[in-house]
Formats: sequence, structure tokens, C-alpha cells
Amino acid sequence: MSARDAILKRLYERADGPLAVPESDFAVVTRRGWSHEERLARFERWITSVHGEVIHVAAHDWTTALAGVLTAKGVRRLALGREHPVAAEARQALADVAVELVDADRDIEAWQQEQFERVDAGLTSTRGGIAETGSLWLWPTPDEPRLLSLVPPIHIAVLDADTLEDTFFDVVERHGWASGMPTNALLVSGPSKTADIEQTLAYGVHGPRELVVLVRHAGGAAGTDA
Repeated sequence: MSARDAILKRLYERADGPLAVPESDFAVVTRRGWSHEERLARFERWITSVHGEVIHVAAHDWTTALAGVLTAKGVRRLALGREHPVAAEARQALADVAVELVDADRDIEAWQQEQFERVDAGLTSTRGGIAETGSLWLWPTPDEPRLLSLVPPIHIAVLDADTLEDTFFDVVERHGWASGMPTNALLVSGPSKTADIEQTLAYGVHGPRELVVLVRHAGGAAGTDA
């Protein structure tokens, strides 16, 4: 009998019977009951507390705000996908803007050096956001590979306001992660940050130094009271 089997045998033969899985209604990780406005306020408060930037935009005119961000931050080369509606709309809107659009749907070996050295920003869609932690969640695809949000100095993410959930548990439950989780999922809660032994926090050392979230509102841009 192996050591593992011996340990399991002792557990199964406990004097007070086998161990049972404790019952839980998971109330500690869900059921916040926040309104739409409260979710927006909490999301913005937490993500901006770690140097994320939030811009509220009207869904029908979000590309105007995108163009403004690119100009303000001096972005000359923007990496993005092709197939997702966010990428398709951005490509159409930026056709006459002095920004070079870099195709992201390529094998990483074909443009690795270009991505690390000559791309100023990456644009991605998001699947939603988490109000409790101020996080975005992304499911990378061949059209929007994960390095698109992890490598360029600036990550611009487009979030629909009505896709905000209260907690991470709510996201996992509502979207059926147990039966349909991708090979990887990304949770983004701000720009890349790290700290040395003296606890001096630095941004952008191992990834984007800036995160800009364009929050799209179906009925027009709306602010929040954080």
C-alpha cells in the first residue's frame, strides 16, 4: 500500500465516520444585491484606486472617445483583432486617423519582436466586469490573443456597462465556467504592477503601464458617484 493510500484509508476509517462535504449556500461570495449604479460606482472606485483610467462613453459613439485617447497618449501603432465587433468598429472609425493598425491575429513567432518593441497600445473587448474587485474578465481568442492585453505599454479595454456582475462567483455561475471555461481566462484589475523588497510599488515593469477602460452605456454616457 502506498503512503497516499494509507493516508486515505485512515481518513475513510475515522472513528466518527467518513468525512462529509459541508453544506454551503455560498452567501459569503454572492448575493450583494447592488443596483446597476452601485456596481458601476464600485467598479470605478476600485479600478481607479490602482491607477486604472475609466472613461464613460455612449455606445453609439465610443470610437470617437477611442480616437481621442490615442491622440492624447501619442499612440502611433495600435494592435487589435479583426473579427470581434469592437475591433471591426475601431478599424472602420480609425481608417482616416494617423494611427497604424497592427494585426494581432498572427502566430506570435511571426511578430513577437514587433509586438514587444514597436506597438504602443493594444485594444481588446471584454466579456464583462466585476464590481466587488474592480476587475475586467477576458477570454482570449485567436483574434484577440492574451498577449494583446499583457504586452503593449497601454491596454485599452472596451466594457459594456450592462455586463458588470457583483462578484467573481456571480460571473463563474452565470456564464457556466464549470462546463465551458476556455484554456485560459484573464482577470485584469489595473495596470501591471510589482514591488521590490522595500515594498516600493512600480507600474508597467512586466506589462502595460496604463489601463484605459472605455465603459459603453447603451443610453448614452453616464458618470458615477464613486
